Amino acid sequence: MTPQTLRKWENQGQLLPDRKTTGGTRYYNLERLLGWNSETNLDLSIGYARVSSCSQKEDLKRQAEMLSLFCTKNGWKHEIITDLGSGMNYNKNGLRRLLDFILESKIKRWVLTQKDRLLHFGSELVFTLCEARHIEVVIINQSENLSFFEPLAQDVLEIITVFSTKLYGSRSHKNEQLIEMAKSLTGQTHDPKNQKI
Repeated sequence: MTPQTLRKWENQGQLLPDRKTTGGTRYYNLERLLGWNSETNLDLSIGYARVSSCSQKEDLKRQAEMLSLFCTKNGWKHEIITDLGSGMNYNKNGLRRLLDFILESKIKRWVLTQKDRLLHFGSELVFTLCEARHIEVVIINQSENLSFFEPLAQDVLEIITVFSTKLYGSRSHKNEQLIEMAKSLTGQTHDPKNQKI
């Protein structure tokens, strides 16, 4: 593999070096490489951490550390996948990688700090996939003793969040279209903030 490919794999969390010098030289364990992507990975645990924005990177680091410590404490061979993006975004690199692991049955278990770290809406589908592939799901901070109404309230809040995100997003797009149409009709090209429509 070229150094560029190894750097790309490291950035995507696909293949991490066992050691990296301050100058950036990467060292890999031969035994681990020979077993990479093979049947020996069936005892692999994946920890998944996610935050919504760049301002929460410290929280992302804390989640990753908690997942790693939890897996180490239980004696599980593990790898941590981190994601930066909204819980409404289904097209995140880390999420897609996690789904590949699940669909190809390459892992034994999947570990989360909290259920909402995966997705705000639709995570049950992924849990069902895990069940079908005989992959254990471990949620470290699972709320217990919820009343009948609390899960219902959480579901309603998730639905409202999805609805309002789509509504405001479509309004924003429609507003942009209206401004462009008004500009083309008036033939004016100056800043729309200074013109009266």
